Amino acid sequence: MKNFITTIAASSLLLLSGHVAAQAPSDAQIAAIVVTANQVDIDAGKLAESKGSNAEVKAFGKQMVTDHSGVNKQAFALVTKLKVTPEDNATSQSLKSGGADNVKNLEKLSGAAFDKAYVDNEVAYHKTVNAALKDTLIPDAQNPELKSLLQSGLTLFQAHLEHAETLAKQLQ
Repeated sequence: MKNFITTIAASSLLLLSGHVAAQAPSDAQIAAIVVTANQVDIDAGKLAESKGSNAEVKAFGKQMVTDHSGVNKQAFALVTKLKVTPEDNATSQSLKSGGADNVKNLEKLSGAAFDKAYVDNEVAYHKTVNAALKDTLIPDAQNPELKSLLQSGLTLFQAHLEHAETLAKQLQ
């Protein structure tokens, strides 16, 4: 399972890196990536809320739903204000597909196995998303308001990573 999670995260990042080598993503493409990445974590978090067996895992899932929904609300408000339509792209499509596959795999698990797989995914996913934000999305964002939203998201998601890593150690 861990290899599957790492493969999903790595393939999404590689798609982003490959796309950047050819051409930097536009703000509309960045918006689609951000909204999709948040939705992937919202979907997994909802599953953790309902299926987790560990109270801290359930609480973490709930926090992911709340925090990532909040970022998406800000992102939708910003793209509406800027009159930008998020543009689907290879990276957002890969994230969506990988997120759906992850949820399908998590749905097959229960108890401690579910908790561990969910938290391991959260660690891998936040590492990947944080690297993409720091190395590609923030530097390539053209609009200062979008760049600011991405930077505040990165700060929040770094805290998510630290929390997930702490949970992962507790679940070993």
